[in-house]
Amino acid sequence: MKKVITYGTFDLLHWGHIHLLKRAKELGDYLIVGLSTDEFNVKKHKQSYYCYEERKLILESIKYVDKVIPEDSWDQKIKDIQIYGIDVFVMGSDWQGEFDFLKDYCKVVYLPRTEGISTSKIKHDLSK
Repeated sequence: MKKVITYGTFDLLHWGHIHLLKRAKELGDYLIVGLSTDEFNVKKHKQSYYCYEERKLILESIKYVDKVIPEDSWDQKIKDIQIYGIDVFVMGSDWQGEFDFLKDYCKVVYLPRTEGISTSKIKHDLSK
């Protein structure tokens, strides 16, 4: 079984998120999502509309997602790759090169972002 992992906040879920999760799942048989906890979002200076448990519930209902785990820190990725036997690490292309150090542990893939949609765009559009 080929295992894939990706990470994110996944707040204000939109079709760009779904597209990313679908493409990530197509790279293997089992998709794990590392979901940023509320405490980790504070450290990243990010504010979520939905709390961790609500975002987790939403992600678990998506057919492409097999497992959701908490992301508590930037440093846990190597440990997660080892614990879960990950074959492919996936992130959006806006992170290009940032996780190349993981190539010693698994394949690293940067997927192109979906054009025309982002959580930041939604927040901006709603604030008008």
